[in-house]
Amino acid sequence: MITGIHFLLTYSCNLTCDHCFLFCSPTSKGTMTMKQIRTVLEESKRLGTVRETYFEGGESFLFYPVLVEGIRFAREMGFEAGIVTNGYWATSVEDAMLWLTPLFQLGISDLSVSDDELHYGDRPDSPARCALEAAKTLGIPARSLCKAKPEARQSPMSTDDKGTPEISGGIKLRGRAVEKFAGGLPARKREELRDCPYEDLRDPKRVHIDVYGTVQICQGISMGNCWKTPLSKLVSEYDAEKHPICGPLVRGGPIGLIEEHSLDLKGEYVDACHLCYAARLDLLGKFPEHLGPRQVYGLE
Repeated sequence: MITGIHFLLTYSCNLTCDHCFLFCSPTSKGTMTMKQIRTVLEESKRLGTVRETYFEGGESFLFYPVLVEGIRFAREMGFEAGIVTNGYWATSVEDAMLWLTPLFQLGISDLSVSDDELHYGDRPDSPARCALEAAKTLGIPARSLCKAKPEARQSPMSTDDKGTPEISGGIKLRGRAVEKFAGGLPARKREELRDCPYEDLRDPKRVHIDVYGTVQICQGISMGNCWKTPLSKLVSEYDAEKHPICGPLVRGGPIGLIEEHSLDLKGEYVDACHLCYAARLDLLGKFPEHLGPRQVYGLE
């Protein structure tokens, strides 16, 4: 049952982060229009189960007027509305309050700000900190999103109960992170990766929708195109078992995806996401309607 709709308002971003699973950057193209946002929200209302919306990117604040109007429309329709941002616009607490006040007045339910070494190093005065302080002053519910560069632990407690080296802080290797971080990290045999530990592909609770109409169950795995088929119809007719990507994943995880499609992938992989991403890259040409957009695979 879908309860959350996450708008990928744009793939454009002022940063090019090594860990970005959407391959966003200043040169990435694709930004939603108000007409598209209204269409998705109207279809979300028809579903009858959606309670919250999120506006994300890329960097959603790059298109501030559309962001504000999108949230206004969502709130008028009775949805909760949250935002994910890297906070680049918060050059000071005072200035950040100018950006946030209209959103506070609309009653946003959450402001999630990327605040970590991958975005701003160890700066104590980072824009993210200013954004969070301004949100606190205004009374906006806000939280930090913290990621860290994955590193194998070098301490004596550097293996799990199976003797596999642990990775500090856990890891999901998807998108650009595969290219930037996979080398040198401890890897596992493909045969061990027989489940998807992060997504409920059988009964997803939220989807991400972008300017191309791609309804993503997980980043890069599409339920269909909501510009071609109404979102309410896509959701009501979705059956994981019949989906050429989700079906194998729910039955046997990433290794199941490889086996059912007879992929010739060798070697070891850091985690389930890493192997799944590698398998999907091999299947892009075969299932363009179910794997996309190409932006998410670094191909646009």
